[in-house]
Amino acid sequence: MELPLILVTGKNGQVGTELQHLSKKFAQHFRFVFCDKETLDISNETEVLQFFQQYKPAFCINCAAYTAVDKAETNQQQAYVVNADAVGYLAKACSKYNAVLISFSTDYVFDGTATQPYLPESLTNPINYYGYTKYMGEKLALSNCPSAIIIRTSWVYSSFGNNFVKTMIRLMKEKNEIGVVSDQYGSPTYAADLALAVMKIITTISTQSMQSVPYGIYHYANQGIISWYQFALAIQQKMQLSCKVNAITTAQFPTPAKRPAYSGLNIEKITQVFSIQPPEWQHSLEQCLQRLKN
Repeated sequence: MELPLILVTGKNGQVGTELQHLSKKFAQHFRFVFCDKETLDISNETEVLQFFQQYKPAFCINCAAYTAVDKAETNQQQAYVVNADAVGYLAKACSKYNAVLISFSTDYVFDGTATQPYLPESLTNPINYYGYTKYMGEKLALSNCPSAIIIRTSWVYSSFGNNFVKTMIRLMKEKNEIGVVSDQYGSPTYAADLALAVMKIITTISTQSMQSVPYGIYHYANQGIISWYQFALAIQQKMQLSCKVNAITTAQFPTPAKRPAYSGLNIEKITQVFSIQPPEWQHSLEQCLQRLKN
């Protein structure tokens, strides 16, 4: 019998790249097809349906996203097509060909006025256009595919691609001192941990009947809620860099897109339903920095 096929879109992003590395460990249980925009344009509904008809994936992990938060304020159409429309097309194709859709969303669907971690059921109220497009992607996924899982995550970083961790290391090596925002709080997420969590979800679903799985929205992030400043300080200390890190306010560092002041995510649901225990953020940062050093 042929192994179930997992389609991964956005293969060159942080999570997509981590999944490529991880796929070798799951080669006995699943086949994988990894796509970028050249091999599958997910913003073309016809192309998506043709691809599904040809490959008949059992799972689709959508790692493709427009993630430039500030640019999304002006490139609204492009952001909407990738983060919302395309997710809807994938969801329809998954529904038609009886596949499970796993797509990622963001802590930026929240307005940041909370004082304790947001639950998957918490009221959404995005304060920037990127957050709005991801929120619309959630709605289109869930309304078009009964077997869709949305994983909201936050502050994603990896040893691949561009992210806060790599930017901080570069700046700290170039400059004597830098300023980092200290009044925005959230949870860093190591893309390698997130990729592993997704594979654990898929493995769980594969061993159950698809109907018994509680589909819907989940939160995943590493454990602990910190500020960007605290995150930068940890990077500086672990990398033993001499650059001075100063705490600044959001007001001192204006950006085109507003950011939520607090976007901690409550991860209890994913731990209970899928027995996934996200590591502490410090532990995962160590893992990533070790990989970067090597």
